[in-house]
Amino acid sequence: MSVERNASFQVSRTSTRIGLRLIAFSVFLLLEAATLPAANAQNFNKPAPAKEVTHLRDILVTAQKREQLIQDVSLPITAFDADQLDTLKVRDLGDLTVGIPNVGLDEIGTSRGTANFSIRGLGINSSIPTIDPTVGVFVDGVYMGTNAMVLYDAFDLEGIEVLRGPQGVLFGRNVVGGAVLLNTKAPTDQYEARLRSAVEGGGKAPNMYVSGTLNAPLTDTLRARFTIYSNQDQGWFENEYDDRAFGAQDTLMLRPVFSWQPTDTLSLTLRYEYQDRDGDGAAVQNTVRFDRRSHDFSVNNDGFLDTRIHILSTRLDWTVPLGNGTVTNIFGWRDAQADALSSMDELASTTALRNLETLLRAEQFSNELRYTGVFFDRLQLVTGLYYFTNASDYHERRKLADDPPGRARVQNGGGLYDVDTLGVFMAGDYDLTDWLTLNAGLRFSYEAKEVDVTTIALDLTTCNIVHGPACPSDFRDTETWTSLSPKVGLSYRYDDDTLLYAHWTRGFRSGGYNLRNTHPDIGPGPFDEEQVDNYELGFKSTIGARARLSGALFFSQVEDMQREVAFGLPDGGFAQVVRNTADTDIFGLELEGSLMLTQDLMLRAAMGYIDTEYTEVKFDLNRDNAVDRKDKALEPPRAPTWTYSLGLLHTLDIGSRHRLVSRVNYAYRDKEYNTDRNLGFNRQLKLLKAGVDLHVNDSQWVVSVYGKNLLGQVKHGINGLGGAFSPLAKGRVYGLELTYYFTSI
Repeated sequence: MSVERNASFQVSRTSTRIGLRLIAFSVFLLLEAATLPAANAQNFNKPAPAKEVTHLRDILVTAQKREQLIQDVSLPITAFDADQLDTLKVRDLGDLTVGIPNVGLDEIGTSRGTANFSIRGLGINSSIPTIDPTVGVFVDGVYMGTNAMVLYDAFDLEGIEVLRGPQGVLFGRNVVGGAVLLNTKAPTDQYEARLRSAVEGGGKAPNMYVSGTLNAPLTDTLRARFTIYSNQDQGWFENEYDDRAFGAQDTLMLRPVFSWQPTDTLSLTLRYEYQDRDGDGAAVQNTVRFDRRSHDFSVNNDGFLDTRIHILSTRLDWTVPLGNGTVTNIFGWRDAQADALSSMDELASTTALRNLETLLRAEQFSNELRYTGVFFDRLQLVTGLYYFTNASDYHERRKLADDPPGRARVQNGGGLYDVDTLGVFMAGDYDLTDWLTLNAGLRFSYEAKEVDVTTIALDLTTCNIVHGPACPSDFRDTETWTSLSPKVGLSYRYDDDTLLYAHWTRGFRSGGYNLRNTHPDIGPGPFDEEQVDNYELGFKSTIGARARLSGALFFSQVEDMQREVAFGLPDGGFAQVVRNTADTDIFGLELEGSLMLTQDLMLRAAMGYIDTEYTEVKFDLNRDNAVDRKDKALEPPRAPTWTYSLGLLHTLDIGSRHRLVSRVNYAYRDKEYNTDRNLGFNRQLKLLKAGVDLHVNDSQWVVSVYGKNLLGQVKHGINGLGGAFSPLAKGRVYGLELTYYFTSI
């Protein structure tokens, strides 16, 4: 697709999207009508009981590949169940980016939807699809193989779990910082439906949401759930170039889910999800021209983002006599396509880059077969096999300043990338006594990567690696890596309400190649794997019925840290080189707690602290042609010293069937560098959120008024280009939401 998108293609995409919406809502209404008679026979319109939202309820998590209460898991976890996500108005993972200790769930910004998550000072600043994340994202147990198109709208979720620290034993590669687990809702045995609509303002133009969910038991053994989600964002920003709204995005998502349980010991769940997005490119601010404390920017080309994603996953659970255990098989397939264009400020003087177009096609398959069981009444065992393969085609086209005037300079390049991974893992919790448990595990991983790279260079031809005709390649290579990820620890149950734990665990981020190669003298790789050894002490305590507190003290040693170092080139372009740049020590502290101040008022608080230091530098980070103490004195990026949050949640009963729930939350994150040269940075953030939910008729109706980023803070995306161009996130947002929920009971 050219920079000037073909008009007929856009008309076709728009017509297709409108048609899909009509079909999807028609299916939703037909299914509702088809199930209504059966539902009426079961008192379908009887309202659901009011949901308790403020008491210290128990939350189930799956961090150790089995369901456990969060207070019983000897890991630092922050978890949100479905009701909490609804209350907090979480639209995507970015809504949780500030407030979890030592966690940043940020978007790269220059490529919308690309996740650049950071946990405990381990994060990346790249949209290169071959740069593996430091934080793994898993949706219903399926690992997302690229950062691109991961930060998508969250809807109809059962819960989100954020695991801090390396999770190499059970989750494998590329989880040196931690893991984010998203679990979508499965069908239940009740007739249930929910309609929700919302409108948000505060910017140049409104943003509107509508979603519908229908759950129905089709037979005694077969259940179904169907959800449609639509978001039509008309653009929060104002482009000073033409004074028009900017940032529009049209999103359509469909998710049918089927659950079949033919026997008491066997169940199968099948999920399919379709995502379609079309919108403007990134709101890129030239920080030389505009105040970083403002949302001002100017681009003469709106750019675009067009993505289509298909996801299919199946989960089979089979209860077996051996160890009273369960055999689980999770299969996943994901096919994702994204065409994007980001436009830079035409009046910029710091670079010749005018716009950047990227095209990506990525297809992955994965399968995990595992067994969980209990032996000798003392050993909780999890073991399994894992296979993952991913194939990516990537093309990049850069338009530089006209030289001579009137003649555009264009660079083309990219490459083909294939990954195959095999893992074998075993983890066990063995009760040495009634109070002391040994936690141990080991994972062996084998990984092979193959690339075919075309160096990005001046090229006036029309080659296209994704859509054709093919570009001439100048680098081909294959490399393999093997790794062992162990864990050894102890958990001590001080009493029924207090858990103490200590462990050492290792994680690794696999080596690889750089498909965005612009520096033929350095080349696309391979660079080697990154290894993290983490030593941790932690506790979890329930204090009566009114308070919970958890904390962790950790020390991480990072060997061969992988970093993308960006710098300018003589022709006015820029290079992004990926290398193992340094060894780093990270020390940190985390605290989280909840306290019932009264029967109806809850206080929630969290705090994180990290201190990072290079112990050895192996690459010229500041580009002064020397590797010396000046490089070592730089601060590692993506590592804000302090993060904390403080919130109140209050419930007021109005009669016997109505309830008013109000909340306010303040979160803070320190300044952080997002380039290794410490030129690009993100200012400190102070985010204030508040809202009121009126639950009517035992929560059959919920009317919500809320605000996000009420202080109007300017939040920039993670930019590795030296800081001159920084993608903007939305500022102050106000919202009104209406939910209608009905079920049979």
